[in-house]
Amino acid sequence: MKRNLAAILVALAALAGCGGAPEQAASTPPADGATPTATPATGEIRLAYVTNGIDPFWTIAEAGVNAAAKDLGVSCETLMPPKGIVDQKRMVETLLSNGVQGIAISPIDAANQVDLINQAAKITNVITQDSDAPGSNRLCFIGMDNYKAGRAAGKLVKEALPDGGGIMIFVGRLEQLNAQQRRQGVIDELLDRNVSSGDQAAYDPPGFTQLDGKYKILGTRTDNFDYAKAKSNAEDAIASYPDLACMAGLFAYNIPSCLEAVKSANKIGAIKLVSFDEQDPTLNGIKDGHVQGTISQQPYEYGYQSVKVLTALAKGDNSLIPESKFIDVPIVVVTKENVEAFHTKLNELKGG
Repeated sequence: MKRNLAAILVALAALAGCGGAPEQAASTPPADGATPTATPATGEIRLAYVTNGIDPFWTIAEAGVNAAAKDLGVSCETLMPPKGIVDQKRMVETLLSNGVQGIAISPIDAANQVDLINQAAKITNVITQDSDAPGSNRLCFIGMDNYKAGRAAGKLVKEALPDGGGIMIFVGRLEQLNAQQRRQGVIDELLDRNVSSGDQAAYDPPGFTQLDGKYKILGTRTDNFDYAKAKSNAEDAIASYPDLACMAGLFAYNIPSCLEAVKSANKIGAIKLVSFDEQDPTLNGIKDGHVQGTISQQPYEYGYQSVKVLTALAKGDNSLIPESKFIDVPIVVVTKENVEAFHTKLNELKGG
């Protein structure tokens, strides 16, 4: 077993040296549908699912977590860091000090969280979900191929703008590997670069623009999960770029914010919208014809599969870990043709 006392003390000391002593992990806020998990009975498998922020996207993933925990007879707490990487680190430290038997984490900044993940992996089973940290000792990654998903979003932009035009990309932060890969997929698709997911070229820098050719990449706006900033970014883009023809949002809340800005500017129809994920405003926008489509990564499955894999690992069963260490959750491209059925199924999964 990994959890001998000496290993725990050594690893926790290393974690504390990286930026502060452990403190009580913050549970999912009640407003986002979370219920703190009670301390389980002795002998029960205790797991944790750590997100990269607070968003309705993660509420859907939490529904999958809870369903799997019930089906498999384990305890799994969902934790959503409200203030980014510092909160996420403290949550992991607290989980380790409490002897949790497995953690599924969506790293906020993979490059700078390798040490955290590696220290945690010395004590317990650690997997990544939603966003990967491939340079770490995580046991596997559960999620979609974010580069391919970005290219799928790029195809939606092409469908929305068959004659071409100017595109602005919106995203929470580019430190996350999934954000980098989605953005690059969109850009490569629009510029018709012949690059495969496993052999993609170096990432274009955050300030990258491409202003010649059929599709013009006007830039990338980040908001660091600040919803007010996300909306102001959209408003500024509308005011600053008369040739803006499409907004591509890479995080769940981006296009709902863009949709508000487009409505306020009386630009519905004039500016096309392409989204990721499945917030209700996005799905309703597709139904109304205001949003071209969205790329769903099935967050319910992220939650369910994470608990399934961690439960097996806690029992000493490694058979669910593929040789590639990547469990691919297929994307769903949602457009007007399938949005009603998709939305109905989503509400069923959420218990609504």
